[in-house]
Amino acid sequence: MLRHEVNSSELRSVGYDVSTSLLEAEFHSGEVYQYFDVPAQFVLELLEADSLGRYFNAQIRSKFRFKKVR
Repeated sequence: MLRHEVNSSELRSVGYDVSTSLLEAEFHSGEVYQYFDVPAQFVLELLEADSLGRYFNAQIRSKFRFKKVR
């Protein structure tokens, strides 16, 4: 999945597949996680948030099913 770099102290890059509602997040640690069934609105709000890390932790991290990719 194509990810785009973001300006965040926690996240390095974020990718989203609209057809499957799959969010992929790469962290500065090098770990990559996929989050399933994430509505597009959450991704838009994440990318527009003043703090991407804070929004991600509050609205996505523990609220959607996920798996570690690497």
